Amino acid sequence: MSGLTRFLSGILTLLLVATLMIAGAFAWFDHAVTREGPLAEKRIIAIPTGDTSRMIAERLEEQGAIASQTLFLAKFMSENALARYRGGREISLKAGEYEIPAGASVVEVLEKLSEGRSLLYAVTLPEGLTSHEIVRRLVNDENLSGEVTQIPPEGSLLPETFKVPRNTARMHVLSLLRREQARFLEAQWETRVPDLPFETVAEALVLASLVEKESGPRDDPARIAGVFLNRLRKGMRLQSDPTILYGKHGPEVDWGAKIFRSDIARKTAYNTYQINGLPPTPICNPGRRAIAAVLRPAKTDDLFFVADGRGGHIFSKTLAEHEEAVRQWRRIEGEIRADEAKPAMVKTGEIAPTLINTKGVGNTATPAAGNEPVPLPVRRPAR
Repeated sequence: MSGLTRFLSGILTLLLVATLMIAGAFAWFDHAVTREGPLAEKRIIAIPTGDTSRMIAERLEEQGAIASQTLFLAKFMSENALARYRGGREISLKAGEYEIPAGASVVEVLEKLSEGRSLLYAVTLPEGLTSHEIVRRLVNDENLSGEVTQIPPEGSLLPETFKVPRNTARMHVLSLLRREQARFLEAQWETRVPDLPFETVAEALVLASLVEKESGPRDDPARIAGVFLNRLRKGMRLQSDPTILYGKHGPEVDWGAKIFRSDIARKTAYNTYQINGLPPTPICNPGRRAIAAVLRPAKTDDLFFVADGRGGHIFSKTLAEHEEAVRQWRRIEGEIRADEAKPAMVKTGEIAPTLINTKGVGNTATPAAGNEPVPLPVRRPAR
């Protein structure tokens, strides 16, 4: 064998060995980043804003999510190198709280952080809250961050349950609620029934806020809306009790406050016992059902409703029917008061039975000096 042949044979051998070593290294690396990770049970890991990729890798290793920060960084850089070679988009590691499952591999951890699949927290805002009440709930939510610099206009937020990452800015949450409300209201307005006794989206929202506050848990909001719309068509005052409270107390209203005769007679811009038509603004932030009810109300001849003591209302077409329903409610209210007045017969170690909740369905106030309690039930248009 000539010298040249031996030289070429040596070169080929070296190339073969190098190829096998490189292939082996790739195989080892692929196995290392896809094999089961060190976590014995799931763990929540917070990645602060501003951390570099190296700082994130160190944090993951310190908290036991990965076995080697070097391996994690190598996979991160190799993915970006491959993306550059292919002309694709490089990945980045995003801040947030992440739930790392037990046994998560390096690849799985990297995918979770690069896709931003952070842990989300539920924020629940019930229908019928004022904007002031919603802001107060957000301020008290420790999962959110930042100050609220401005309380949104009444009725401009859509109450619902949604999920956000921890430390989401409170003002950002308010912006989301405003956008959702505007989007939903616009879509509902396009499908409204014809010949409604109002002309603008703003008026629909005002009426929806009244329907929201008047609707009990067993009510159909569309029927409540139908009563109000019938009264508007006939030029009758709406006589809605929640408007008395809002007119008296404003956005910080206590909806459980007692209503007196003097309150009914108080002339405010919102008191629908004293004004014709609708109040100037919503009195709360209505939910989806109340908004839809106003734009697609039930067809009814009812003009009155009164609480039935079971979370709903009795509806009437005539004043005579309504007065009988009021007498029926008064009998129920009397029974409730009688039960409340009974001494609790409780043996040692037993829990007293819970009485029916009368909040919002009856006036049991002790009148202030010189003032008489309202003799009519809360939550009804009267004559």
